[in-house]
Amino acid sequence: MSTKQNKTRTRKTLNRDSRALLKTTHVLLLMVLAGGLLLAVPAFAQSNQAANTTPASIVGTVVDATTDPIPDATVVLRGPASDPLRVATKDDGSFAFHDVTPGIAYQITVSAEGFADWSSSVTAETGQEKTVADIKLRILAVHRAVTVNYSAKEVATQQLKAEEQQRVLGFIPNIYVVYDPHPEPLTARMKFHLAYKSLTHPSMFGFMAAWAGVQQAGHTPDWPQNAKGYGERFGANLAGAATEGLFGNAILPSLLHQDPRYYYRGTGTTGSRILHAVFAPFVCPGDNGKLQPNYSQWGGLLISGAIANTYYPSSNRGAGLVFRNFGINMGLHVFSGVAQEFILSKFTSKGKH
Repeated sequence: MSTKQNKTRTRKTLNRDSRALLKTTHVLLLMVLAGGLLLAVPAFAQSNQAANTTPASIVGTVVDATTDPIPDATVVLRGPASDPLRVATKDDGSFAFHDVTPGIAYQITVSAEGFADWSSSVTAETGQEKTVADIKLRILAVHRAVTVNYSAKEVATQQLKAEEQQRVLGFIPNIYVVYDPHPEPLTARMKFHLAYKSLTHPSMFGFMAAWAGVQQAGHTPDWPQNAKGYGERFGANLAGAATEGLFGNAILPSLLHQDPRYYYRGTGTTGSRILHAVFAPFVCPGDNGKLQPNYSQWGGLLISGAIANTYYPSSNRGAGLVFRNFGINMGLHVFSGVAQEFILSKFTSKGKH
């Protein structure tokens, strides 16, 4: 083989080896680049993720409508997936949440005793100290149920004031009648007050004067049938009314704890109402609310009759005078009860309390 042929063959071999080496080099470069990319992408992702998870803070100040700080208010921060965070405001009303994940919409709620709750949404950016502004709590309208308790004495005082306004035909006092369905017992002072009001009213003097005229017309008691006799009858009637009123309506009811008033029924059958009125002088309610014999009424009439023996004519004195007056007055009280139950109540103006 000639030298020229050998050179040509050698050149072809070198060219082939160069191309193979170049190809191998390209493959190695591609592998290096691919490996570099594989390493760089995770590193970049980790670097980018680290940048995006830099903690943020959420801060604010809680005040009332007058911008005064509200200490010890409860502030709750709720995220979509994590447990809620909770802090209390300081003396200046401030609060702070640190290490908050950025880019997440949180719900912030503020509550304090006596104030309406406040809430809003807040999102903090990476590394940001986010200030929540305008956290103003308004005062709640407080509704309280107030129970007012009155003592029995206070209620009795109001009921007594109403009774003092009761008038038959607008001018005759009718203060010894109870129209209230739930009367409270009178105190001793109230019983004496009623007696005083009854005995000092002008109508009482008018009745005594009229009754003295009836007595004079009937020639009883045995006083003269002249002006002097009329005056004696009128005086005796006043004395009898005064002693009966004091003992029967004030002194004995106070000592025995009994009520001297007539309790108007106004309901039920006619028969039951008549029985109630007829027995009123014989049975009365005690201050304890229970029915008991009307010792005050009986004692007042007997004491009044006994005292009458000191000023009645000698011909009318004695036990007969006492029991006669007792019987007459008990009959008048029975008649008065029936009249109160069926007649006078219709003409009596009722007081209000």
